[in-house]
Parts: sequence; structure tokens; C-alpha cells
Amino acid sequence: MGLGVFGIELSKLTVVFGALGVGIGFGLQSVVNNIVSGLILLFTRPINVDDTIEVGNIMGEIKQIGIRSSILRTRQGADIIIPNADLTGGQVINWTYSDKRRRIELPVGVNYGSEPRKVIEMITAVASAHPRVLRYPPPQTFLTEFGDSSINYELRVWTDDALNWYIIRSELAVAIYDAIHASGMVIPFPQREVRLLKDNEA
Repeated sequence: MGLGVFGIELSKLTVVFGALGVGIGFGLQSVVNNIVSGLILLFTRPINVDDTIEVGNIMGEIKQIGIRSSILRTRQGADIIIPNADLTGGQVINWTYSDKRRRIELPVGVNYGSEPRKVIEMITAVASAHPRVLRYPPPQTFLTEFGDSSINYELRVWTDDALNWYIIRSELAVAIYDAIHASGMVIPFPQREVRLLKDNEA
């Protein structure tokens, strides 16, 4: 009755409030989606604090799981705030979901003339001596191909320090290089022969 006194029609208010409700609904849709995703993460636990995950091309360690978003700390020291919907609606690689183990692959090329069996034994022995390489599954070395300039091998090892796997890989590479150099073998590099042709002068 009071609105009628001021000449305001209820039918027009209904249209206004309806449009306002639709606008608010669309605006809060992403917020509600992230909150629901946060509840899913908290109850189902596919990702936990201190897990090492990979989202797209970003890799880091989960530092906090909130209701609306989570914090991922990268190796470069950046804290990235990721909406929870991105962690439940897309593909996420969790490197430490079941355990802290990770496999490391390292390609190695050795010159032709070296005996493959001795090379495999040498690379495997170097890997087995590394303190952060697991004894089970044991390190394995495979001959993968005969390349243009080298016989190519691949070393595969497991570690339980998934966060620092790249450091272990670097240490293995240095140790294998030293072992190859000490044995008299070499790691070849591609060589190209260039010939310059000159037209004969008349």
C-alpha cells in the first residue's frame, strides 16, 4: 500500500529484482564454484599440504588449501594463488600423492668402439653408488639406439626425494661424465664437414 501511494508498481519491482538476482547469480557463480571445489579438496584429499603438484606448466609445493583458493610455491620462490576450481576441474599431476618417489631418466651417449656391456655396467654402478638413489627398484641402464655420432644409452633410477630430483639428476650426470673420462672413453659431439666450392675462373 505504501509503495502504491508513491506510484510504484509492484510488477516493475519484480522485473528489477529478477534482473538483479540473475546478475548476482552470474557474478557469484565462480565464487560458489571455487568454494564447492575447496570443500571437495578438504574432504576427498586428492591434494594435501606439502604435496608436489604440476598444474599446466607450473610445478611447485602446496603450502595452503583454503576454501576459495590454494597457494602453490614454485621452485623460483613465487607464491601462486590458484582457484580451487582449477584443481578439481582440470588435470593435476600429483608427484607425491601415494609416496615421495620419482623416477629419473638420464640419456648418455658414448663413442663407438666402446663395449656396450662395460658401459652399461659402469653407468649402473655409478648410479648405485649415489646416496639418494633407491636400491629398489634398482638402477637400470639400457642401450637405446645407434646414433650418428654415438651409441646412446638411458639410465633410469628411482629416488624418494621427488622435490629435488633435478639436483640428483645433475649429480648423476657429473659422476657419469667423470667415470667415462676416467675409463678412457669419450662422450662424442656431432661433427659436420663443410666444403666450399669455387667456380673455376675462365
